[in-house]
Amino acid sequence: MTYIVTEQCIACKYMDCVEVCPVDCFYEGENMLVIHPDECIDCGVCEPECPVEAIRPALTADDDEWVEFNGKYARIWPNITEIGEVPANAKEMQGVPDKLNLFSEKPGTGS
Repeated sequence: MTYIVTEQCIACKYMDCVEVCPVDCFYEGENMLVIHPDECIDCGVCEPECPVEAIRPALTADDDEWVEFNGKYARIWPNITEIGEVPANAKEMQGVPDKLNLFSEKPGTGS
């Protein structure tokens, strides 16, 4: 099993999770983070750190799409190991439904 980052992260991109990850398996896009499913050790320390509850364990077949999504972008985005700059409108974007249409495939800075 792995943990996944879901669409609640889009346009919020809080990075508290990055600081606690013991294996540095987070990767940064322009407006979202993802977890590399092959690097995640299933420790779960990242899940409670996410203020928007965008991180969860991949437990069901319904989560397979998010596992694939996280894996795809983890292979092309830069690894991130420290908290970077949170988007200015992150608080406003919390709880906004259907944020997948706001998703950017562009990589982040990897800061």
